[in-house]
Amino acid sequence: MSSGNTAAASTEVADALGRALGGRVEDFRRLSGGASRVTSSFDLIDDAGARHRLVIQQDRGDGATRNGAVSTEAALLEAAHRAGVPVAEVVASGEGEGLGPRWLVVTRVEGETIPRKILRDPEWEEARRLLTAQCGRALAAIHAIAPGSVPGLSATDPLAEPLPLLDALGEVRPALELGARWLDVHRPAGGPRVTVHGDFRLGNLMVGPDGLRAVLDWELAHVGDPVEDIGWLCAPAWRFGGAGRVGGFGDLGALLDAYEAAGGRTVDPIDVTWWEAHATMKWAVVCGLQVSAHLSGSTRSVELAAIGRRICESEWDLLALMGVGPEEPVAPDPEPEPDRSPVTAGTPPFGRPTAAELVEAVAEYLETGVMEKSSGRGAFEARVARNALQIAEREMRLGPGIGQDHARRLSDLGVAGDGDLVAAIRAGRFDDDWERVGAVLAASARDQLRVANPSYLERPHP
Repeated sequence: MSSGNTAAASTEVADALGRALGGRVEDFRRLSGGASRVTSSFDLIDDAGARHRLVIQQDRGDGATRNGAVSTEAALLEAAHRAGVPVAEVVASGEGEGLGPRWLVVTRVEGETIPRKILRDPEWEEARRLLTAQCGRALAAIHAIAPGSVPGLSATDPLAEPLPLLDALGEVRPALELGARWLDVHRPAGGPRVTVHGDFRLGNLMVGPDGLRAVLDWELAHVGDPVEDIGWLCAPAWRFGGAGRVGGFGDLGALLDAYEAAGGRTVDPIDVTWWEAHATMKWAVVCGLQVSAHLSGSTRSVELAAIGRRICESEWDLLALMGVGPEEPVAPDPEPEPDRSPVTAGTPPFGRPTAAELVEAVAEYLETGVMEKSSGRGAFEARVARNALQIAEREMRLGPGIGQDHARRLSDLGVAGDGDLVAAIRAGRFDDDWERVGAVLAASARDQLRVANPSYLERPHP
């Protein structure tokens, strides 16, 4: 959409908001556009001249959000506020009125949501110290909301999600298949069915210098096991490189103590590990869904394409949470080939630059010619493209040896390829031999990371 069309659309929404809320709208600004909703901030000047700082979320109307979801979320936010959860207060919600099929207006809470800033910037040091206990209390309050008091909350079996989605994508990922099997066999008894936020993590928490100010993004709320929220907060993907098991900032024992002191039930840390593994499996499948949008042609995007190579991060974490790792040490990277090698029989007649040298040249251009001269989204996409080219270069250099090692390990297991291994895992053939097959798949995940993101291997294992 052109800037002119965007400005016109913003003006139309601002005018419709003024009519719906009874006032004059100023400083209307679009904040983000997710898959299902568009979020914008604005100021409402009421008839008495008072200024109200607000946020609107509008459904796109493309079927991504189910009917009734906004009314359910509004009821949930109101129930959460009554329960003592720090949340934005609901101002209005409705359908149509020039604001899209469904919309929700809440008060604007000031603060920071960017995880890496919260985890690393000195100005958030005191907030980091307070966050663990505050999250424990907030989760206890969320789980105290009676599910029956919020019409429309869904209840699903957590194991009914990841594997069917993986099948629908047509992906052959033995590590995820083993993870799904392990989750099924080791599933804990579970606790009471309560209201679960469903996406409680940094990025969905508004943080100020005084710590947690608001829990955001309730569209995934449902009825489930309370430990699901705790495991999701602790999952490696949501630590954003931080050292703390809880969100990258905190200690699990401290979180559970605060949770129990605020009225939550006693939680077994072993159950938290299971839910961490479930969250990691689920995130891997979400990454698969995102890259499928690029590969299918429905949404061509270098960012979505690159996400496909992040699945191995989740596989590495998942296997560690299952208690398995590679038995053999990593092979040293091969020495780079000399710049000029003699021409021999069978050498492709392309001359120089070689494919690797072309990749290197384009990566350098993106870094020095685009990233340094761009800002915002353009700089981000250039960085993603540069990283994708570096992945391609490492695959050309390391791929042949990695492929040979993987084939040898599969042969040692008695299977001919990844497809055969997936079938054997699903049939239960390796149920009594988790460590042996897990070690093979952990070695595979490690080798994929050597290509996709070598620095990930330097992070503490879950």
